[in-house]
Amino acid sequence: MKYYALFFFLCTCFGKIAISQDSSLLHMLEDSMMTDKQGGRVTATFKGTHIINTQSVETPAKGVLLFMIMHRFGKINEGAYEFFGLDNATMRMGFDYGLTDELTAGIGRSTFQKTYDGYLKGKLLRQSEGAGKRIPVSVTALAGIAYTSLRYSDKPYLNAKYRTSYTVQLLVARKLSRNLSLQLSPAWLHYNLVPAAVDKNDVFALGMGGRMKITKRSSINVEYNYLPGNQVNSFKVYNSFSAGFDIETGGHVFQVHVTNSQGMVEPLFLGRTTGSWGKGDIYFGFNISRSFNLSRKH
Repeated sequence: MKYYALFFFLCTCFGKIAISQDSSLLHMLEDSMMTDKQGGRVTATFKGTHIINTQSVETPAKGVLLFMIMHRFGKINEGAYEFFGLDNATMRMGFDYGLTDELTAGIGRSTFQKTYDGYLKGKLLRQSEGAGKRIPVSVTALAGIAYTSLRYSDKPYLNAKYRTSYTVQLLVARKLSRNLSLQLSPAWLHYNLVPAAVDKNDVFALGMGGRMKITKRSSINVEYNYLPGNQVNSFKVYNSFSAGFDIETGGHVFQVHVTNSQGMVEPLFLGRTTGSWGKGDIYFGFNISRSFNLSRKH
């Protein structure tokens, strides 16, 4: 993990020298109800591409590379010996690239279950408030795949087929005011292999999230992912709930939060959250992202 941190530090220090940037790089981070020049579209529904664990409707602009580290310490209820979880940690390192202003390709790798993930994320509708055509919400579609590479000495039959899961999610958001944005995120998950015959291969979940701005460059974010019963029966799963604080400084977005989900990829936190808030299974963590403009025109 220290190599990831070193790499991120070098990118941060030398990013402005190696890659030219201008105000368009931070277009997705602007924080007002001002609209762009293309049909009065509302910008900056959220500060970043994730609310906390859940993806937001935002995507990087064309030619922008977004580098993101998601970090979770251990459970707070592990006590003083484990320094209340700070002695243990999992993380995900990922890259998002804007193929166009509407379409993004992303890849990532998590230390939790040694999971690789990839996805395509595309904007279908964008909230518009101009004098022309009015659209009340922004809609973004997400299609992802995750592969768990963790070795099991007692399960040699677990080949790539059984280690793969899929996600299709629709992200529907509205910026209600300069300060408040809300999002609904229905999701379908498919697991090629489930722990027991009583568990469903296809799982449906409904996510809800929001952002409340408290200063010009900071906000409080909350998300809740509801998993209807009778889908996972062989072990106890909980609904994922997370709350945190966002701050944006230049090309960085820094998020500090608490959550009962250790996994940071949709199949892991939507359908496999085993932590209980009531039992103190709370993970303190943070997300930090850095944008680089690779477009030659700048």
